[in-house]
Amino acid sequence: MESLRMIEDWPVDTAAAVVVRGADGAVLGAHGPQHHRFELASVTKPLTAYAALVAVEEGVFELDDPAGPDGSTVRHLLAHTSGLAFDEHRAMAAPGTRRLYSNAGFDVLADTLAEAAGIPFAQYAAEAVFRPLGMADTAIDPAHRTPAGAGGVSTAADLARFAAELQAPKLLHPSTVAAATREVSFPGLSGVLPGYGHQKPNDWGLGFEIRDSKAPHWTGSASSPGTFGHFGQSGTFLWVDPAAGAACVALADRAFGPWAAEVWPVLTDAVLAELR
Repeated sequence: MESLRMIEDWPVDTAAAVVVRGADGAVLGAHGPQHHRFELASVTKPLTAYAALVAVEEGVFELDDPAGPDGSTVRHLLAHTSGLAFDEHRAMAAPGTRRLYSNAGFDVLADTLAEAAGIPFAQYAAEAVFRPLGMADTAIDPAHRTPAGAGGVSTAADLARFAAELQAPKLLHPSTVAAATREVSFPGLSGVLPGYGHQKPNDWGLGFEIRDSKAPHWTGSASSPGTFGHFGQSGTFLWVDPAAGAACVALADRAFGPWAAEVWPVLTDAVLAELR
């Protein structure tokens, strides 16, 4: 895809991008070093969420099991509605009343899973998600300050496999993935989308941000309201647009900033135009 060549003009040292079709997981285009390992930052969260959803289907725990602050559940943690602060294990609101984006919440989620499963979270994620999908270069660093929220490393090639799984699930029942990516959890809540300010409403599924009508946003003006995914402060993003029947991954080695807010939507719109 010619649109992916746009990453050559990004103000970064290294970048890679890939587009994956939904129906069969075929790679429609790739550019840049596909096996270069990048720090994912918050693109780790969808991987953590997927591991948690596998745990739910395996009976390790349930979405409505208590986890986190008093009154919070696994579901609250996945949907950023536990009330926990951004980077502190401190309750800022009652569960279910505000959309407070929380790295701490994802680490509590991982700790809850690890305790229930009896193995470290990084090991569970590898055994439940990465190895079955052939994501050999993907891992979660348990020594990271917030491992389950931002401690992942991966490649464009590996995330292409994950993007294919999101569109045609094999590890999870399709209804589970649909509930996580297409149904708003705790609808109507407002909150801050990091890097893009206050959004009302600030819709999320379970571990995945749902675009809806948010503006400004890191996806494109042509992105459908049903687009879901995540971006990371390390200069990374993954989106799936069900209306386009495709997903896009872009990874870079420069921290998110005005450069990313400028070039990411342009790339997304160019990819979507080429898919039509």
